[in-house]
Amino acid sequence: MTQINRDLPSNQTLRIFLSGCLGRMGKVIAGIAAEAADLKIVAGSDLKSDPSSPFPVFTDPLDCDVEFDVLIDFSNPAVLPSLLQLLKRDKKPGIICTTGLDAAQIEMIKTASAEIPLFRSANMSLGINLLSKLARDAAALLYPDFDIEIIEAHHNQKIDAPSGTAILLADAVNDQLNGALEYVYDRSQVRHKRAGNELGLHAIRGGTIVGEHTVLFAGSDEVIELKHTAQSRAVFARGAIAATRFMAGRESGLYSMDDVIAARFNK
Repeated sequence: MTQINRDLPSNQTLRIFLSGCLGRMGKVIAGIAAEAADLKIVAGSDLKSDPSSPFPVFTDPLDCDVEFDVLIDFSNPAVLPSLLQLLKRDKKPGIICTTGLDAAQIEMIKTASAEIPLFRSANMSLGINLLSKLARDAAALLYPDFDIEIIEAHHNQKIDAPSGTAILLADAVNDQLNGALEYVYDRSQVRHKRAGNELGLHAIRGGTIVGEHTVLFAGSDEVIELKHTAQSRAVFARGAIAATRFMAGRESGLYSMDDVIAARFNK
């Protein structure tokens, strides 16, 4: 994937179309954008409308007739086809932050990225994506001498387990090790000692925990833990904003938070 730096002039405001603008994450992003001199939300879409919104809200993204530079999506997987159609129509980059995408929808994004610049990460936190990089590096050095386990904790309203981010971390480690690991999600029915190629994933649900993820490397007489704690949902919004600035002027292709982190390291 080739990156061409064709960012807008530094004094030009990035105009954002915000999908899911009336949802919890949409409101957080709107608040952050309102305080940024280089960002302005000019339109949005949601299942419902809001006459008090400072920008037009469309129930169908394809009804948008407002000029924008970048689209941020924190909505619902069902909206994805319309968003991709809008981006192709207007030839604009998109930041896909919506979780819960199935394999067909992920493939849809990959296919569309041949025509337009698209950004997708399973978790929009810069910290989580840095944790993923650190976990890959640690696994390369420590495996097979260390056993690897991943523990995640979330609030008591989260219905899926393990989290998508835990899977992201597991896949990152396993890819680093060329697929050598087998995932184990529940040890209650396992009546044998741990195999060396296992990667255990464990979920905790309780209270109002926003999100905690720990990658644990357990060796003989020593344990190494890499941990990330999200203290508010604003970390995901800030990651989306960082991706928005990164994607301005990019050529077609599929980008991720790894590209944002690499760009920061290369400064």
